[in-house]
Amino acid sequence: MRNAILLGTLALGLSACSVTVRPNLGLQGSDSNLITTLRPDRGEGSTYAVGEAVRFVVSTRAAGYVTLIALQGGEASTLIRNAYVPAGTTVFPRAQDGVTYNVSYPRGLQRVRAIFTRVRPTSDLVLRGTYDEGRWNATSTAYIQPYAVQDRDVQETYLYIR
Repeated sequence: MRNAILLGTLALGLSACSVTVRPNLGLQGSDSNLITTLRPDRGEGSTYAVGEAVRFVVSTRAAGYVTLIALQGGEASTLIRNAYVPAGTTVFPRAQDGVTYNVSYPRGLQRVRAIFTRVRPTSDLVLRGTYDEGRWNATSTAYIQPYAVQDRDVQETYLYIR
């Protein structure tokens, strides 16, 4: 339950091929399970047409800060940085964020990763360019490394764009 992607006016997509995604493949977040839910509003693995709005449901066991990053077709983007959330469920984008997440080309698999820290991050996660699986995981791992294992979590979800 954790492999997807997007951004404001997002780039997401998939064709008629069959794709198997394994949750958290290669992630080195934490075993603390601070993020209890991460999924698109229609459910993990759901399908969205280009132009449709998508929202992400994030539930956490503690108050803290969430960063959502997306990866699609090798291109990474940041959906929201260091957003404070109370313990419980938050749906992104929130009204105060002033954005919508609309899926766009290319079609295919969209992965979205949530990074959670109990303490306010001292830096912003900035993504630029193309990311393969190794660089995607290495960037997330480097970002959370300064935080104690019990104060951080990383999870992924996914959706398809048609």
